[in-house]
Amino acid sequence: MKLLALSDEVVPFIYSGQIKERYADVDIVIGCGDLPYYYLEFVVSMLDVPLVYVHGNHDHRRQRMSNDRIATHAEGCIDIDGRVETVKGINFAGLGGSIRYRPDGTHQYTEGQMRRRMLRQAPMLLGQRLRAKPLDILATHSPPFGIHDGNDRAHTGFKSFLNYLDIFQPRLMLHGHIHLYREKAQPITQYKQTTIINIFPYRLISYDPHTGQFA
Repeated sequence: MKLLALSDEVVPFIYSGQIKERYADVDIVIGCGDLPYYYLEFVVSMLDVPLVYVHGNHDHRRQRMSNDRIATHAEGCIDIDGRVETVKGINFAGLGGSIRYRPDGTHQYTEGQMRRRMLRQAPMLLGQRLRAKPLDILATHSPPFGIHDGNDRAHTGFKSFLNYLDIFQPRLMLHGHIHLYREKAQPITQYKQTTIINIFPYRLISYDPHTGQFA
């Protein structure tokens, strides 16, 4: 299956008619946060495939669209933030947001808050494991602590994500939040059973749900 992952920036050639030519064979689109609802709605309407997404720390809960509609979600898309969903046979879990760096920040969490969000997913994930169904993809906005994250507070990864990877062993973890402007920045890291990929601002991934192999 072909997956198109997006995060953090509106990419001009994706937000245009070129998207049909470039990505006509995409099966699922994954939004990893800090993307306006109008962008997600455009992508899902043009490609007519499932689009799952999580929120970023710059996402507003209510967004004004070009027609003055006040949107609280991206229409036609699947909000998997804090949830576990199966789409086209691929098992997804979503944990959006960033570490809390402002007391009034939207979609910002302390380590304790993120752990509680993770615990709410545990029953379904353990049930899948008992049925021998692996967690294919964990979609997040932030990276784990010490892997692809930054030195400042706002871009520090979650330590609790490392526990999540240890326990539930998703095959892939896709995240954004860390902008890859440095030439030597590392976008892919293997952590035990999970391949962690920074997909900023977009990445096309070929994924085989039967074997877990990707390219």
